Amino acid sequence: MAEGVKHDYHLVNPSPWPLVGSISATVMALGGVTWLKGMFGLPAHTSWLFFAGLAGVLFTMIVWWRDVVLEANRGDHTPVVSIGLRYGMILFIASEVMFFVAWFWIFFEMALFHHHRTLSSIEEVRAAWATWPPHGVETVPAFQLPLVNTLTLLLSGTTVTWAHHALQTGDRRGAKIGLFLTILLGVLFTSIQAYEYHHILAAKEFFSPESANSGLYGSSFFMATGFHGFHVLIGTIFLTVCLIRLLGGGFTPQKHFGFEAAAWYWHFVDVVWLFLFAFIYVIFGGHGGG
Repeated sequence: MAEGVKHDYHLVNPSPWPLVGSISATVMALGGVTWLKGMFGLPAHTSWLFFAGLAGVLFTMIVWWRDVVLEANRGDHTPVVSIGLRYGMILFIASEVMFFVAWFWIFFEMALFHHHRTLSSIEEVRAAWATWPPHGVETVPAFQLPLVNTLTLLLSGTTVTWAHHALQTGDRRGAKIGLFLTILLGVLFTSIQAYEYHHILAAKEFFSPESANSGLYGSSFFMATGFHGFHVLIGTIFLTVCLIRLLGGGFTPQKHFGFEAAAWYWHFVDVVWLFLFAFIYVIFGGHGGG
């Protein structure tokens, strides 16, 4: 705590990183549109603007995390501040839950109530919504790669819990091993999902011209599973930062909220995937339900 300060609250110093991060994210978003559609007089497939914004976002993540770690090492994270950090992480995860609720909502709307569209007077609409998933769409078998990814994430949940418990008991070696294994499992999950996506897109399974609403199924599938995959990637980076700090002598059995927050986030990612696997892949992932 800074000399002369008589209260438990830490007022952060003015920081440029929120502004830099916002500008970088905007550039990355505009660059993504330019890459796909073209903009600002630039033709489509022009990718340099996207990667420039991505570089800015990654730079912001690095220096902002660095500043937070320096604050913690200076002792600015008092017990009162730590409570605020916990509330902040809980609210952040709650907002992420509602983010995924949106994708589940649209998927359940189409999966559970598709038969209401069959009341339309238009023959093409009735035929398109007769079943879910729509005819002409070859869905991903649930008990192949998706099952492997489910087991991978469940195993990663046990290894991150092992690492957390080891850190709480002062077993730093066990914490390092558990955290390293969790990161490897996160990389494995992302690699398997990338392979699955490559297979789907190459086969054009979700975009069959035989079905008028196959694009709706593909969009809901990719938005839900794709955003989850992005969260796995972010969680893997989060855990990697924690491993670097642990290897550098950071964290103690009493003060390790950075790692605890990463573990909370990772368990959230695990639970979301269980819902995705159960509903999108297993329950509503095949024909015959009508």
